[in-house]
Amino acid sequence: MMKISKRLKEAKAKIDREKIYPIEEAIKLVKETSQVKFDASVEVHARLGIDPKKGDQIIRDSVNLPHGTGKTVKIAAFVPNDRLKEAKDAGADIVGDEDLIAEIKKTNKCDFDIAVTTPGMMKQLAVIARTLGQKGLMPNPKIGTIGEDLKKMIGELKKGKVSYKNDSAANVHLVIGKVSFDDANLVENFNTFFESLKKIKPQSLKGTYIKAMFIASSMGPSIKVAIK
Repeated sequence: MMKISKRLKEAKAKIDREKIYPIEEAIKLVKETSQVKFDASVEVHARLGIDPKKGDQIIRDSVNLPHGTGKTVKIAAFVPNDRLKEAKDAGADIVGDEDLIAEIKKTNKCDFDIAVTTPGMMKQLAVIARTLGQKGLMPNPKIGTIGEDLKKMIGELKKGKVSYKNDSAANVHLVIGKVSFDDANLVENFNTFFESLKKIKPQSLKGTYIKAMFIASSMGPSIKVAIK
């Protein structure tokens, strides 16, 4: 434990806590200060000026990261019986209709990362809405997980479309890749997320929307990033 603490202390020493770094420089520091032996995730943390208790200031959206996150996602598609093959061919890992819904209702287990469905199946999903909701898996049109075009919807999610929303402390957290990614690809993913976040500023918000943004590797020190 002492050895890990010493390494982390040395990593933090490389970062000027008073400085706000350009994203290109911040990415280099993230790689230099990564302290784990595995291919760590690169995470962005945005501190917002919203009031998370106000319904009209909730931040929730999805974004297509051009270079993905480096994570293989497992997708479950809840579709009518006559579209099961279509969903499977589109890339869904688990496909099912009422049988899959009944299984989840019985076991309360969800062995997947993302759930997608068609508008016509939403009524059937109501019986497991609580289970899916508690795990953050309930399909939602705002994040592109409800639709008729299964090929497009599932394909985008497999390629790197990710959803994000604010937490109770008015922060948004998103993984934008791995330490092994090229610097330029991480920069592009960061900028794509930043532009997406800017576009959904709540109209009712009067003060500063994005107060600060930080970037870090898994278990690594956080670096403040310059934003425009």
